[in-house]
Amino acid sequence: TKYSCGKGLCGSCTVHFNGEAVRSCVLTMEAASGGEVTTIEGLNANGEHPLQIAWAEHVVPQCGYCQPGQIMQAASLLATHPDPSDEEIENAMSGVICRCGTYQRIHKAIKTAAGGTS
Repeated sequence: TKYSCGKGLCGSCTVHFNGEAVRSCVLTMEAASGGEVTTIEGLNANGEHPLQIAWAEHVVPQCGYCQPGQIMQAASLLATHPDPSDEEIENAMSGVICRCGTYQRIHKAIKTAAGGTS
């Protein structure tokens, strides 16, 4: 997890707080007190989460800067929508910016992780 923009705009710092995707750069320690925070490292330490596997399969990362945030946002989506439509994926992922423009590969990887074909 990285600091990134510091304004909650780019989404690269996305973590799960009590099971929901949040921007860690704007989550205060006071607000997080008593809650459960899961970072990209806590998603699956061995890199065996379906999204991590799909990310590698579709060669999603280019520079890699936004990838922890992308994966954590996608994991939150799949937790609430295990078989998301294309529109649901686009809506859920629209707040995480990829400077390299790998959005099509991100989309395909999410579909694969959800059990769809891409």
